Amino acid sequence: MLHVEHLTFCYRRRETLSDLSFDVNLGEVVVVLGPNGSGKSTLLRCLCQILRPRNGLVTLNGGRLNSLSAEQIARKIAYVPQRLETAPFSVFDAVLLGRKPYFTWSPSPTDFQRVEEMLYRLELESFAQRPLHQLSGGEVQKTALARALVQEPELLLFDEPTSALDLKNQIDILRLVRDMIREKNIMAVMSIHDLNLAIRYADRFLLLKDGRLIGDVSRGELQPDVIEYVYGIPMEIHTSEKKVSFIIEKTFPN
Repeated sequence: MLHVEHLTFCYRRRETLSDLSFDVNLGEVVVVLGPNGSGKSTLLRCLCQILRPRNGLVTLNGGRLNSLSAEQIARKIAYVPQRLETAPFSVFDAVLLGRKPYFTWSPSPTDFQRVEEMLYRLELESFAQRPLHQLSGGEVQKTALARALVQEPELLLFDEPTSALDLKNQIDILRLVRDMIREKNIMAVMSIHDLNLAIRYADRFLLLKDGRLIGDVSRGELQPDVIEYVYGIPMEIHTSEKKVSFIIEKTFPN
């Protein structure tokens, strides 16, 4: 379990996250929702200790993260930023970097095996020797996901994993994340701008506004008035006969 208690972060004396408390359970995909500037990316960076909170407690499966070294954190948490660095790496080498926390002097046969298995699982084996800059957006995101998963983390953090993808690749990536979380019984926290993608793949939602936690709700508990308050736009939630929910604006501008 990820446990966050009274988390506060300040940037240049300005409080950007204020007194956040929540839990994430094993097997859960939790999506952080909120407008630009609400603190979504800052929260993810605090959870993986890239940013150090001013106050509060963050524990992962009982261990305090602020007491761990960077290498120890890298064995427990995988963080995928909005953009994967497309330096002159092949796909194989980029994914192999996810095993770096386990290196002694150089990669072991086990490290190479883990990479090969993950490339096969994500259908990237035919791209293994291709440079990252020659990949499509969807292939780059799959590579980022593969690198995160070969870390064998307890917690996956994603910052806008679908921001530059077409609809098919958005669905493919989020389905992969959800399936891997269930299979490995780990946890994921991600920020997503698209509300309809979020409601389709998330188990729970954390709603942020101005750095404050406005709601912590399951998919079935998500209400239009909370979304309206967070985003400042009237919303409706509709559910089809197949029990697929989607969110639309109540009114459309001329």
